[in-house]
Amino acid sequence: MCKSWFQRLTATVLVASVLHSSLPGIAQPADNRVVPSTITNQATYTYTDSTNNTFQGTTSQIQANSGPLIDPLGRILGCGSEVLPDYTGFSVGLYEPNSNDPTGTELGNLVPLTRTELPDIPNNKVPSGKAPNIENANPYFISNNPAGVYNFLFDSNKGQTNVGRTYILVVNPPPNSIYRQRRIKIEIVGNTGGNIVQYVATSLDGQPINRTGDTRVEDTAVLIENAELQGLDLLAFNLTTNLCQPNQVQIVKTGDRATAEPGDTVIYRISVRNLIDVNLNNVVVSDNLPLGFNFLPNSVRGEIDGQPVTITSERNGTTVTFRTDATIQPERVLNIAYATQLTPDSVRGTGRNSAIVNLQRVDNGFSAKDGPATHQLKIRPGIVSDCGTIIGRVFVDKNFDGEQQPGEPGVPNAVIFMQDGNRITTDPKGLFSLANVLPGSHTGVLDFSSLPGYTLAPNKKFRERNSQSRLVRLQPGGMVRMNFAVTRTFQEEVKK
Repeated sequence: MCKSWFQRLTATVLVASVLHSSLPGIAQPADNRVVPSTITNQATYTYTDSTNNTFQGTTSQIQANSGPLIDPLGRILGCGSEVLPDYTGFSVGLYEPNSNDPTGTELGNLVPLTRTELPDIPNNKVPSGKAPNIENANPYFISNNPAGVYNFLFDSNKGQTNVGRTYILVVNPPPNSIYRQRRIKIEIVGNTGGNIVQYVATSLDGQPINRTGDTRVEDTAVLIENAELQGLDLLAFNLTTNLCQPNQVQIVKTGDRATAEPGDTVIYRISVRNLIDVNLNNVVVSDNLPLGFNFLPNSVRGEIDGQPVTITSERNGTTVTFRTDATIQPERVLNIAYATQLTPDSVRGTGRNSAIVNLQRVDNGFSAKDGPATHQLKIRPGIVSDCGTIIGRVFVDKNFDGEQQPGEPGVPNAVIFMQDGNRITTDPKGLFSLANVLPGSHTGVLDFSSLPGYTLAPNKKFRERNSQSRLVRLQPGGMVRMNFAVTRTFQEEVKK
C-alpha cells in the first residue's frame, strides 16, 4: 500500500511540473520573445496509517531555471518570423494524403480528430482539450488572441501516432490576402511505445517551415496521458509555419529592338524590383541566350537609382550569369544592361531568351526568386538568305572517271584554298563543306603539299577536270559540289 501511494504521489508531482512549465498563459514580453523563467516545485502530503495515526509533511522546495520556454503550440508567423497584424480569416487544416496520388502531395479527406473540451466536465467520456483549439476542431480558424496560435491533438487509440502515418498540414489565408496557401507534409517516423513520437515535416511548396529557413524539419513530440479515459494519449503537435509573400521580387527583360539580322548588335536590359519592405542582397541573375547570340562581356553595366553598381558576369555555354554585391532596398530597381551580337547561326535559332533572378532577404536569409522573364527577337535572314553551301570531297580515283566509286577511299587532312583565302581541311573520310557562301562563282585549289605521296588523277572523260583547281557556280540559297580526284604518285601495276 505504501508503495502504491508513493507512486501516485510521484506521478502527480511530475504531471504538475510538466503542465506548469508548458502552460501558454505564462506572461511574455510585448515583443513576443520567449524568456527564461524559474520553476518552483514543492509538494505537501497527508496520510493515515492502520493505527489511525495521521502524518503530514512538506517536501523540500526545488527551484530550477527552465531556460527558454518552448511553446508546445504551432504558430503562423510572417516571413521574417514576425507576428502578423491580423489573423482574421486564417485557418489550419489537417488532411490525409490522397490515396490515388502517387506523389503523396494531393489532399484527401480531413483527419477525424478526437473531440475534446475545456474546461473538462468529469465523467462525460470527453477528454480534456488544450487551448486555443479546445474542441480539437479540424479545420481550426485562427484568432488574434493568442495571435496566430493553433494546435491539434492526435489520438493514439486510433493509430494516429503509429509509425508510417502521413498527414498534410494546410494553412489557408483569407480571400484577397497577399499570402498563398501553404502545404506541409508530416510523417510519423518513430514511436518508442512510451511517450516519445518522432516526426518529419517537409515543405511541399518550397517555402520555409521554421524560423531558420529550413524546408525539412525532424522533431519529437511528447504524448500527454489523459487521466479520464485509460489508455487515451493525446499528442501535442509542435510546428511554426512562416508565411512569405509569393511575389517578393519582380524581374523584367527588354531589348532595344524587335527585329534584327546577323551582324546586328542587340542591347538587353534586365530590371530587378524589390516588392517587399525588407532589403534584398546576394543577387544572381541567370540569362539563357538563344542560338547564334554572341555575348559581349565588356558591355555589361549596372545601376540603382542612377548610381552605378558593379556587375560581374560569366558565360557557360548559352547561359550568362550576372552577380552583384549591391543591396536592393524596398521599392528600388536594379538595372543590368548588356549587348549581344548576332551570328549567321541566329537564323536557325528561336530568337527568344529568358532570365531568372535569385536573391536573399537580409532579415532572415530566406531565398527569393522570380522568372523567367523573356524577350522575343524576330530574326530577319538579311543577306544570309541568299547564301548557299559548297560541299566536296578529296578521294583516290582508281578508274580515273572523276567520280568516287565504292572502294575508292577519301583522303583525310587534304587542304583546299578558296579564292577569298579561306583554308578548308577534309575530315577522316575526305569530306569538306563551306556554309553561308555568297552566290556567284567560286574557285577552290587543292594544295598538294598537304598530300605527300599523291598527285592529280588524270580524268579520261572530262578534260577540264585535269587541273588542281575547280570553278563552281553557286545559285542563291543553293548547294554545289566541288570534288578533287587524286592518285598515288607510284602506281602499282593493275592486273588484267
